[in-house]
Amino acid sequence: MHKLKIREIAEARGISIRKLYFLSEVDEQVIRRIWRDPHTTLNIETLDRLARALNVDIRLLIESDPPGKMTLE
Repeated sequence: MHKLKIREIAEARGISIRKLYFLSEVDEQVIRRIWRDPHTTLNIETLDRLARALNVDIRLLIESDPPGKMTLE
C-alpha cells in the first residue's frame, strides 16, 4: 500500500489546493481527492506535475507501508 505525501508537503510550504492547481495544472478535483484520500492512485504524469509544482523529487511524494504492515480482510 502507498500513501501520497502531497498534502503534507504542500501545507508545510504554505501551498493551498488552489495554488497547487495553478502551479501544477492538475485538475483541482484531483487535488481535492488527494487531500481527502492520500491513498488515491495517480498516474506518473500527474505525480510529475505535482512534484515540479512543489519543487521536490517525485520520490518524496510517495510513502510505502512496510510489507509486514498489510492486513487482509
